[in-house]
Amino acid sequence: MTLDFRLRRLPDTLFNLPYNRLLLVVLAFAALMILTGIGLRSPWPADEPRFAEVAREMVTSGQWLLPMRGGELYPDKPPVFMWAIAFFYWLTGNLKIAFLLPNALCSLLTLGLVFDLGTRLWNQRTGAIAALLLMVAPQFLIQAQRAQIDAMVACWIMVACYGLIRHFFVQPSWRWYFVAWAFMGLGIITKGVGFLPALLFIPILALKLQDTSRFQGTLRWRCALGPLVMLAVVAAWLVPMVLAVSHLGTDEALAYRDNILFKQTGERYADSWGHIQPWYYYLASVIPSLWFPLPLLFLALLRPIREILKHRLDVVVLLAWVVLVVAFFSLSPGKRGVYVLPALPALALSLAPALSGQNPARWFGAVTSVLHLLLGAALIILGVLAWNDHPRLVEKVADYTQDPARLHEAGTLLFTLGFIWVASLMAFWRCRALGRWFIALMVSWLVFTTWGYPILEPLRTPRNVLAAAEQFVPAGGQIGMINFREQFILFSKRDFTHFSYFSDTEQESRNAWLWMRETPDSYLMVAEDGELGCFNKQGARPLGTAHRDTYVLLSDQDMTDSCEPPDKVTRFTTDNPGEWLD
Repeated sequence: MTLDFRLRRLPDTLFNLPYNRLLLVVLAFAALMILTGIGLRSPWPADEPRFAEVAREMVTSGQWLLPMRGGELYPDKPPVFMWAIAFFYWLTGNLKIAFLLPNALCSLLTLGLVFDLGTRLWNQRTGAIAALLLMVAPQFLIQAQRAQIDAMVACWIMVACYGLIRHFFVQPSWRWYFVAWAFMGLGIITKGVGFLPALLFIPILALKLQDTSRFQGTLRWRCALGPLVMLAVVAAWLVPMVLAVSHLGTDEALAYRDNILFKQTGERYADSWGHIQPWYYYLASVIPSLWFPLPLLFLALLRPIREILKHRLDVVVLLAWVVLVVAFFSLSPGKRGVYVLPALPALALSLAPALSGQNPARWFGAVTSVLHLLLGAALIILGVLAWNDHPRLVEKVADYTQDPARLHEAGTLLFTLGFIWVASLMAFWRCRALGRWFIALMVSWLVFTTWGYPILEPLRTPRNVLAAAEQFVPAGGQIGMINFREQFILFSKRDFTHFSYFSDTEQESRNAWLWMRETPDSYLMVAEDGELGCFNKQGARPLGTAHRDTYVLLSDQDMTDSCEPPDKVTRFTTDNPGEWLD
């Protein structure tokens, strides 16, 4: 019996396992993919150091209600995600593990819910296929091992969708109906968009208007109580936060309240000030790449999907909800690829029944095989170019390090990943194209999270720059920074001072000058380019490159003789933030 034949027979053998055993196999495999590599890297920009530092300060200060970043109130996001990181940091004492655990566990829960819902709607073969389709979309695994809020809010949204779909399409369950609204509330105080499952009511009500005999036992006036449950969960955070802000009564606290309740919600959606993209950004850039191969699979299964849509209202509702979520985020001028992650599980569920009963169109295998080969060849070529110090790659890596050995290490990693893709195509040529793609992706992910993380770690953290600064700053001294980024606080082994995230550079410069005059053994770390009104950089000590900037260290000798006082004296000092590194 050949290896190819055994591999082709393996899915049928797995799908015939008892429900609990099959669920355990799926989750065990997913846990291997998601948990491998945790503890091997530190928080990486852009968002991870911010959330990790907020969580670290929660544990060290004991103040969990109002998130703080570098001792200053952090108003951009509600605290649920930071609470989760802080809890695991308090529990384990290891920030490298704690900052990735919440999303890892949430992603496993999402997979389990997809499997269970697919099983309840159709059968366990379809449920398992849905879970595996979710894993094969790169965005899911990437976010499962990143400390961004989106994987957690996608999990709460999936719980809510699960509850509503169970109630309306499996069997009436008011308990699950109200659980769904409760998790919408949890999603709102996690990232604001937790209400998205409520969009399921648009296709459900449309189907009800089309045929009033539908949803007889599930669509009743009692449904109107759901939003009250959602608001009750939101109030569990909102009321204590408002009371705490009123008790403090400071301008900073009041600004925190107004920012998080208004600017970061409706204003951010309707009049976004960052990540501006055209309306077609998700359709043209995000979904074709980060959800691949699911969009291509949808086209290859278009005929069976059309037949299913004629008879299965659950698939109609799921696909309509995916469209509504993508449209919702497309209407906002500010867009990031991770925003549409909550729609991905529903797309996997929508495709699973068609894939369970039909093979994709023949062209799908040919196209996927060509892309499989091209991806492998591209990675190999990039690896060879990195070994030979190609100028463009050298220029790219120069944004993070001046050490050419780092580029060569990355080249070896890229070459190895390319070899995996080409070798998997050859070794499993007789297997289905989607299966080959899945195998190559999973093996590549394991290699990246075990070998790639240590290679990228020096490039994605500022420890080299801070270590150079710490050679000049004596123990007990302080490092200050203008235009700080959270990773510099998080990785500093000296007390770290900044001059407010919300101040302009001129006011920060004046505050820094005043701070250095009043504070012994104080040094200022700044980007090499750009002028500072109260300092000169001719005698500055070079520190190196990190995160696309070259930094220098300023001492008392680099201060001008005088400096205009700041409009308001503002400084925030964090004591030994990098103690978690020891």
